[in-house]
Formats: sequence, structure tokens, C-alpha cells
Amino acid sequence: MPPFHWWRTVFYLIPAITIYTIVLGAASIVSSLFDRRGYFAHGCARAWSWLILKTTGVRVRVEGLERITPGTTYVFVSNHQSIYDTPVIFASLPYQLRIIAKESLARFPVLGWHLRRGGHLFVDRRHPDPAGILKRWRALVSEGLSLIIYAEGTRSADGRVARFKGGSFLLAIQAGLPIVPVAVIHTRSVMPKSRLRTEPADVELIVHDPIQPPAIDAPTPRDAKALADRVHDIVAAAVQARQPNGW
Repeated sequence: MPPFHWWRTVFYLIPAITIYTIVLGAASIVSSLFDRRGYFAHGCARAWSWLILKTTGVRVRVEGLERITPGTTYVFVSNHQSIYDTPVIFASLPYQLRIIAKESLARFPVLGWHLRRGGHLFVDRRHPDPAGILKRWRALVSEGLSLIIYAEGTRSADGRVARFKGGSFLLAIQAGLPIVPVAVIHTRSVMPKSRLRTEPADVELIVHDPIQPPAIDAPTPRDAKALADRVHDIVAAAVQARQPNGW
């Protein structure tokens, strides 16, 4: 017989989250008719995130917000343990955040429409457009927006922080935007990859000191890899230090 938390997820959480998504997604889409910068849509996303965490029973402790300056445009780079990482980050960081998502997500009813109308960036991995993405990144400063990137490219299967991909770091160097390493810890306890069951948990979000990318006129993949490895080591050390019994 399935455990209690499976029944709770399927018959309580999923219907509740579906309602949150439809109501707040619709409000976000309507708001895009008069709010082109997507500020109200981001407020909807934060409310959606808070409701999901509250309904699931996820308690978040945030550390290090004093290390970053309100009103500054940042590229937040995080590890990725669970689909709950995004609600944790959106509910906890008091910034206008936009994500980089795969193009297929834009086709999802309501959620995809909200993301596209809210100014989030979509990337076709088969036919990427680095020049177009860089142009959008450089526009972030004038719009007062920040980016959140999961540099591993996918969720971790075991909690370890995989190597960070260099593509986003190359763009960060070209755009000259400061990078903030962010460690999300214990969200796998809520819902690990490939499991249809959620459980209440205490999670942590650790914000590290910003890193200013090197001023390089023509950065190379090697420059991006060096920066990616530097940020990876900061995030991985924080995640590993908070594991109760190592890995």
C-alpha cells in the first residue's frame, strides 16, 4: 500500500498546486497587458512559491542576504536538487528574478504562458542563439532584473553538486554581470528526482558573496570554465558541509 505522503501528494498537494498555478498564472498573464516589465507577474510567482512551500510544509532558513546589495542586477547561480528549488529561491530572494528555461517549457498551458509573458528567457538547446541571449542579459540592468541559473543543467540524482556548465558563465563575462553563488540544501528531502511523493522538511538557502567576472574583451571557453569551477567549488563546499553524515 502506498505510504501516507504519496496519498497526500496525489490527492491534496497536486490539486492544490494546480489551482495555485491556474489562478496566479492567469493573473500574471492578464497583468502582462499593462506591465511589460513583468513586475506584477513576478509577484504572482513569489505568491505561488510561498503557497507551495506552505502547503507542503517546507520551512526555509535563509543565510547571507546581507552579502548582496538591493537594486543590483545579479546572476544567481544555484545547484539543483529538486523541483522545489525554484519555489524556495523565488520565495526567499527579494529580487525581480527571471529564469533561463528550455524552450519546451514555454508550450505548457498557463505556466509556460506566464513564463513567456513575464520576461523569462527560453533556450532551444538544439539551436541556441548566444547573441540573442547576450542582448537580453545586457538589457537586464536597465529593467532592474536578475537571473537565476541552475548551472548543472539538470537535477542531481544523489545530492552531490555536478560540474557546472560553462555556457552561462561565458555570457556572464561578456555581459559583465556579477555572479552570486547560491546553495540550496535539503530540498531532496522534500522531493528528490524521479519520485512522486513530497514530505515536509527544513531546508536552507545560503547566499554567498558576489563574484565580479574578469574584464575580458574576448572571453574563451577556458575563461568560462575557470569561473564555473570557482563558483561550483563554493556551492559544493556549502552543500557538503551541511550534510548530516557526509554523502
